[in-house]
Amino acid sequence: SRCPGDWVITGTERMKQRPIHLLVDALNSLGAKIEYIEKKGFPTLRIKGQALKGGEIYLAGNVSSQFISALLMVAPSMTNGLTIHLEGEVISQPYIRMTLKIMSDFGVKANWDGSTIKIYPELYKGVPFLVESDWSAASYWYEMAALSDKAEIELLGLFEHSAQGDSKVADLFLDLGVASEFTDKGVILRKTAPRTKKMFHNFVNEPDLAQTFAVTCCILGIPFLFTGLQSLKIKETDRIEALKAEMKKLGYVLADRDNSILEWDGERCDPETDPVIKTYEDHRMAMAFAPAAIRVPNIQIAEPQVVSKSYPNYWKDLSQVGFAVQEATV
Repeated sequence: SRCPGDWVITGTERMKQRPIHLLVDALNSLGAKIEYIEKKGFPTLRIKGQALKGGEIYLAGNVSSQFISALLMVAPSMTNGLTIHLEGEVISQPYIRMTLKIMSDFGVKANWDGSTIKIYPELYKGVPFLVESDWSAASYWYEMAALSDKAEIELLGLFEHSAQGDSKVADLFLDLGVASEFTDKGVILRKTAPRTKKMFHNFVNEPDLAQTFAVTCCILGIPFLFTGLQSLKIKETDRIEALKAEMKKLGYVLADRDNSILEWDGERCDPETDPVIKTYEDHRMAMAFAPAAIRVPNIQIAEPQVVSKSYPNYWKDLSQVGFAVQEATV
């Protein structure tokens, strides 16, 4: 929207099903020229890049934090800056705070007061910057440690005091039997005994961790009640329905309600002999289910290439620590 030129943005069939009208409407109100080529409200988009005037907009606080972060990052280039008024409950706040923290590191001033975020017009400044490793990706290694009889795993480049909301994984996995020791290089995971008989957590601030914990809890035999999952319905797939369908293949019956709650009360069903986990073009489905191979023999992951979205070396890394990763005909 900001760069001069004529642009067309499209994606996979799943991407074309993900609503984007809130972001498009916001950008158009700030001076962008974006139109829909196919279905209104969804990609594919035609964009005529030009200067954005900025100003004030109102957004529901429960929209995807990706929309909010996108607006924040382009805001300094707007002639008048940008003021965003967030209405109602603001979900995924850590992702928004991380965006503002990184913007601040590169010289952009922001003010978040209550439900209002104000970004001033200015240029980003180039500075030396250490990129931290990805805590969301680290969650799958915590899962492997939890499902193993014994484990000691060192993950490099992860900080105890992190701007990433998903660093919460270190605290949450204590209840599932994984302790974290932080060093000057990263974190060492060690297998311990689980500390809970049932897990309760509101994932409103860490929705990308929900799949990891759902799979881990079931295989450990720890019932759970997870809330704050309203954003899972509009991710790469409907992650709540996907979890229910694929966990059933492993013998676990999950239930959901109110479009934001997922629970497992311990109910089991007959598992499939050679389960093939459908990934729904969702990288996190593939990565959350793969560690189940520690306890579930012959598990297969369909469309394994989906991990390239966030962790392209995932299968290579699993092979290096002893997983037998082989291409199968599904």
